[in-house]
Amino acid sequence: MAAQFWIVAGQVATLFLMMGVGFFLARRGQLSGGAIGQISHLLLYVVAPAIVIDSFQLPCTPELALRVGQAAGLMAVVYALYMVVAQPFFPRQSADTRDTLRFAMVYGNTGFMGLPLVRSVLGEEALIYCVVSLSIFNVATWTHGVALMGGRSQVTVRRAVCNPGVAGLAIGMALFFLNITLPGPVGQAVAYLGGLNTPLAMVVIGAQMASSDLGAVFRQKRLYAVSACKLLLIPTLTALLLLPLGLPPLIYCTMVLLAATPVAGVTSMFAQQFHRDQVSAAQAVTLSTLLSLFTLPCFGVLAQRLAGLI
Repeated sequence: MAAQFWIVAGQVATLFLMMGVGFFLARRGQLSGGAIGQISHLLLYVVAPAIVIDSFQLPCTPELALRVGQAAGLMAVVYALYMVVAQPFFPRQSADTRDTLRFAMVYGNTGFMGLPLVRSVLGEEALIYCVVSLSIFNVATWTHGVALMGGRSQVTVRRAVCNPGVAGLAIGMALFFLNITLPGPVGQAVAYLGGLNTPLAMVVIGAQMASSDLGAVFRQKRLYAVSACKLLLIPTLTALLLLPLGLPPLIYCTMVLLAATPVAGVTSMFAQQFHRDQVSAAQAVTLSTLLSLFTLPCFGVLAQRLAGLI
């Protein structure tokens, strides 16, 4: 078990080293805010749909189709659970800070950090469950997330459906259920673009962290509360509630690992867009990401242990 812990810790450390590149370049002024925004746009609108489509380039068997549907349904249920769990927290904070921190508790960095982590720890086969989770994440953020941060009047069907994650899922699932394999050059191009996710996403996260005042981050008690909820409470609840269901090990481990990811970068984006507490949002992302260096290996090993993989 100790050997497995260090294997997972090594994978997490690799991700943090790539973050360090982004942090170093941003601190030296060699990676500007404009460049970070452009890379984020590339990740969101090109790389993310590509990795979704590539992950669905598998033979459609009844068993796999059933598991994909099972994973989607369970992901929807656990996100609903996270929303309920977050609701009582931070009642004494101002409305802007309260809603920002509740959003941070619910939504983890499943795309930029979850995908490369699952790929590293569980292998390529688990990615299909990861991208299903990402699609549920997209729908949840553009419905519940928008309602929480911007008010119910801001929620629209267009926002919930017309986003790159859902578009990539629609294309990928259509190809999957129709058993259509992309032609060689097209499939390889899509795979190469999807492969950019890990290094580019880590560089972006590191660069975003460079803009935070780390001293102030470590002095905020409420940020430790958010991090404890997101990195400990949420994944523990997920692991315990799913355990009696007897899920296939890859689905179980994927869901627990994704639940253990730090606060999503979209927290800062939504805080900025809807004029909420942008400082607390950025600080929550930074602190939870740093602390996840210690918590992610623990949950990586715990999930595999409970699922019977080790």
